[in-house]
Amino acid sequence: SDVQKIIHHHGLDEVMDALINRLERAMKIFDDQLIDIPARSGFHYEEPKPGLVEWMPLYTRGGQIVIKLVGYHPTNPEGYGLPTILSTISSYDSKSGHLMGLMDGVLSTAIRTGAASAVASRFLAHPESSTLGLIGCGAQAVTQLHALSRVFNLKRILLYDVLPEVVSSFEDRCSALKLDVEYVSSNIREIIETSDIVCTATSIDVGAGPLFEGLETRPHLHVNAIGSDFPGKVELPLDLLHKSFVCPDFKAQAVEEGECQQLEDQFIGPDILEVVRNQEKYAYTQAQLSVFDSTGWALEDKVIMELFMEYAADLGLGQEIEIESIPSDAKNPYHFVEADVKASEQPSGTLINS
Repeated sequence: SDVQKIIHHHGLDEVMDALINRLERAMKIFDDQLIDIPARSGFHYEEPKPGLVEWMPLYTRGGQIVIKLVGYHPTNPEGYGLPTILSTISSYDSKSGHLMGLMDGVLSTAIRTGAASAVASRFLAHPESSTLGLIGCGAQAVTQLHALSRVFNLKRILLYDVLPEVVSSFEDRCSALKLDVEYVSSNIREIIETSDIVCTATSIDVGAGPLFEGLETRPHLHVNAIGSDFPGKVELPLDLLHKSFVCPDFKAQAVEEGECQQLEDQFIGPDILEVVRNQEKYAYTQAQLSVFDSTGWALEDKVIMELFMEYAADLGLGQEIEIESIPSDAKNPYHFVEADVKASEQPSGTLINS
C-alpha cells in the first residue's frame, strides 16, 4: 500500500521517467570493482506446479547488499488469482548484516523491467519508432508499453496473446496511462512483419519455443525479449538472432537462461552497459535488426529500491518494525528468559496503610 501511495502522489509518468533516467545513469557509472553482481540462482521445479524461486543478489563494497527473492509461477493468475511473478526486495548493511529495508517486489519488478526495455530501446531502436508489437499481453506488457511510451512517440499498438480475453482487456488495463494510441488485435506474423519495436513477454513452456520462424521484418526492427527465464525456454528463432545485433542485459545469466543460451559466443554482442556507455559507437544498430535479451538484472532492483526508499522517506511512508531478535546482551540469546525468571523470583512486597 505504501508503494501505491508513492505512485498516487508522484504519478505514473513521473515515477517511470525518474526510474528510466536513474537506471540509465546507473549503467553509465557502473563500476564492477565497486559493485559485485553474481548470476542469480535458485530452484526450478515441476511439482506441485511448474515454477521457480530464485534469489538475485548485489553487493556494493563497503555499503549495502540488495537481494531480491522472486518466484515465477505461470499458473498463478488462473489457479490462485495471484500475479505470475511474486517477489520482495531486501537491503542489508554489509558492515553488520542488519536488515535495513524490505520492499514489495511485485510492482517494482514489472516497472523496472519496463524501464530497462526503455533504456535499451532508446539506444538500439530506431528513434522514429511508432508501432509497438506486444506478444504476450499480461501484466508485464502494461509496463512495457508505459515505459516505451515515455521514450517514443507511439501511435499504434499491435496485440497478441494465446488468451483472447487478455487481448480484449488490454486497453482497459492501460487506461491509467492515458495514451493517445490505437490498440489493434493482431497476430504474430503481422506484429513481426510491421512493427518498429516488439516486446515478447510470454509464458511459453520450456522446449516449446520459438514463438515463430521464418518471418520477414522491417530492416530496423528492435525486439525486447523478456520472457526467456528458464534453461530451455526461448521465444525467438535462431535465424532472427543470427541476423540481429544481440545485446544481453547480463551475459553470464543470459547464456544460461536467456535467448543467448541458443547462441555461440561470436553471435552475442556487447552487453547493455557497453552500449549505453558508448552510444556513438553503436548508433548504427538503430538502423538494423537488434535484440535486447532481458533476463532481469539485480542492478535494476537496486535502483528502484533506492528510488522508492527515497520517496518513502520524503513522504513519511513505511513502517519501522522489529524483525530481528536483538538481545540486550549480544552474547546471550536467552536473555529474555532470564529476565522473566529473575522477575518471578523477586519477593512480593506488602503495602500497609497507616
